[in-house]
Parts: sequence; structure tokens; C-alpha cells
Amino acid sequence: MLIPLAILEPIERPLTAILEWLHSTGGLPWAWAIIVLTVLVRIVLVPLTVKQIRSMQHLQQHAPELKALQQKYKGDRQKMNEEVMKFYRENSINPAASCLPILVQIPIFISLYYVLRDFEKDVLNVKYPGSDVGWLNVVPNITDNITSHWSGWLLVVIYVVSQLASIISMPMPDPRQKWIMLALPFVFILFIVNATFPVGLLLYWVTTNLWTVGQGLVTRRMFPKPPPPPKRTSRTAPKEAVEPAGDGKGAAKAVQPSRGTAPGQQRVRRRKKKGPRSRR
Repeated sequence: MLIPLAILEPIERPLTAILEWLHSTGGLPWAWAIIVLTVLVRIVLVPLTVKQIRSMQHLQQHAPELKALQQKYKGDRQKMNEEVMKFYRENSINPAASCLPILVQIPIFISLYYVLRDFEKDVLNVKYPGSDVGWLNVVPNITDNITSHWSGWLLVVIYVVSQLASIISMPMPDPRQKWIMLALPFVFILFIVNATFPVGLLLYWVTTNLWTVGQGLVTRRMFPKPPPPPKRTSRTAPKEAVEPAGDGKGAAKAVQPSRGTAPGQQRVRRRKKKGPRSRR
């Protein structure tokens, strides 16, 4: 097979080998072999996905503080970037962790594109002539271009719906980022109309989107939304401790509560003691 991008060859060969093994040893049709391959890839990415979910939840938890920080330094871009990076370090936030599963899937997706583009010529006709390349009596050939049959457009609709559902199921702290992601499936439609895009690759994408939706439903139960962090102002001393009293002794009494009594009870007692003095 001619490899347009030599850097993807270490990925293309294992993908082709797994597809052939699922078909020859597992007895699966090629379309179902692609679906099983997608599931295997997503299982391998589960640790990265869990890390992504935790990172996005952590970032979403601190989103109000981050937004206030950006608003404070909106007039100075350099200062804002410095303070945001400092905020990330202080709160152990890694914004790049939320992109890890996507970054890993991109080379797999591109490699599978090249595998399926020449699959009929280099694999089917050479090793498996006459094998079934359809799917559910709807798709006649998974190696054909999407625009060559109406079933390809049906998969495009399923892809858009599944992609939107997968994006909605993902926690995103920035609403603008979510709106951008929601627009990407429609941009993708314009791309595939003008490109040679095999049906099998869209089958892979639909499967991974459906996996993401199911994964979101499961992880919401396993990893519930964490409570918001305590406000930084809560670290300061109580108001009674910083307000000046009538004399030094009164200030010391306000700072040091008596043993065995709650702070609220102590304030009530002080008010009761101050009552007679104010009448005099």
C-alpha cells in the first residue's frame, strides 16, 4: 500500500492486521470488524478518558474564580496570562489533559482513512476476493465514497446527531467552547462532500460518538460533579477579630472565644453584657 504519510505507517499496519484478524479468525463481516475495532480503541483509551473527565470537572469547579481573574486583568493581556498560569499551578489544573483522548484519536482516524481508501484494491481483491463489504443490507460497500449511495447520507445524519449528543454529554466549563464544538459536525459535512470519504470511516466515527454518549451516562454516576471549592475570602479572620474594640482587653476577648461555647453563642453573650452598659 502506498503510504502518503510515512509517519502513520506504524499505525496503519496494526489497524489493517486487526481488521483482517477480526474478519478471518473472528468471522466478522468487514463493517462489524470496523465497529469492534472502534470499541477496542476506546477501551484502550479509557484511562486517558477518565483523566480527561476529572480534569474537566476540576476546571469546571474553578471556572467562576478563573472568570473573575480574567475579568480583573482583561485590560492587560500579558498580566492576565501570567495570573491564569499561576492560578493553574496553585490549583493543580492541567487544561491540556482534557484534550488527550482527542489528540490520540486523530492519528488513528487519519490512519484508518488511508487504510479504507485503498482497502478494496490492496486487501480485499488480493486476499479476500468476493467477501461481504456491506452492512445491514443498507450499506452496499463500506469502501465506497459517502456520496455514492443514499445510505452514506443516512450515516451522515446519524453522525451529526451522535456527535451533538456526545458533545452535550461532555462537561465543558466554557460555554463558548461548547458552541464551537457543536458547530464542528456541520462544518464536517461540507468537508466530506468535497472529499473522497469512505463509508467505513464514517461508521467508525458514529460508533465512537455513541461510545462517548454511553460513557458520559456512566461516568456521571461514577464521577459525580464535585462541590465548589471554598472561597478564598474564607481564609481571612472573622469580622469580630479584625474590628477594633473599645480597648485592648476587649479586642483580646473578641478574638479568643471561651471554651465549650460556639462562636454564635459567645456573640450573643457579649451583646447581653453590653446591654446594661449602654443603658448606663
